[in-house]
Amino acid sequence: MRAFVRRHPAVRHATRQIRIHLPQSLGGLDPARLPPKTRRFELQLPRREGAPRVGPETLIVEAPGDSWIPRCLHLSGLAGYDPETLSCYLAVLEHARPGSVLDVGANMGLYAALAAARTRRRVYAFEPTPDTAATARRVAAANGLGVEVVELAASNHSGTGHLHLSMTSDASNSLVPGFRPALGRIEVEVDTLAHWRERAGTAPAVIKIDTEGSEPDVISGGLEILRRFRPFVFCAVLPEPGIWERLMALLEPVDYHWYHLAGGPPYTARPTIGGVDPANEQSMWLFAPAPVPDRVWETAVEWNAAISACR
Repeated sequence: MRAFVRRHPAVRHATRQIRIHLPQSLGGLDPARLPPKTRRFELQLPRREGAPRVGPETLIVEAPGDSWIPRCLHLSGLAGYDPETLSCYLAVLEHARPGSVLDVGANMGLYAALAAARTRRRVYAFEPTPDTAATARRVAAANGLGVEVVELAASNHSGTGHLHLSMTSDASNSLVPGFRPALGRIEVEVDTLAHWRERAGTAPAVIKIDTEGSEPDVISGGLEILRRFRPFVFCAVLPEPGIWERLMALLEPVDYHWYHLAGGPPYTARPTIGGVDPANEQSMWLFAPAPVPDRVWETAVEWNAAISACR
């Protein structure tokens, strides 16, 4: 019976829901270990000395209690959530040419919220999961941030697609079948970033992509943007078969430079994407339209120090 439950995600999910309501004497879960129905907290935001003083000091977050990213932020603050990537992201936002920010695979919209809170750029958050997109809208509205949430899955084609809902966490939903054990799937609108940009009439300067395995498809559908606007791209690169090779095949013709954001800055450009220490779990890379100047890494070091205080 236990093996059957482990093999079938929907049964496992239903079993857990039953155990939530059972007393412990009958096999119920410990109430102290269950997440709250709704998680509400204030997240301290970093400020770099010398940077323009824009935006709030804290971010008010209200999200479902079992939502993974809000839970991580609630427990450890920004200092415990990918500080290397966040510090480089904030530094690039300072030094990139004028233009908008696209947070693709936004989840609750953390990257979008940081961009809106620390710059005056136009910010768009792409999140296809309806409940999660609602959380991103709620966070933006509660903090007076100018983030436009786009309920759309970016890919290499236009139309509709099936978003597979992960049983692991709401941060692992994916257009890729079998990427994670799934509870089910929903139909979502799908479009390319290039088509969306044409309708929106915006000029992207910084793009963050974290779409759980479909990142090459997102890049493929946005190549026109990379050629025309030359944005900085923060991209999660997972060790799944074929992802590294597809990304290199797409990016080599547009002459981008590749930096693995593992450890502290400065970082050096790498001749290939992937092939890094498998023990290092940091998956975020920076794809830059030109060699990254030293001043960007210096600013990232300062942002890293500011983020370290956000616990």
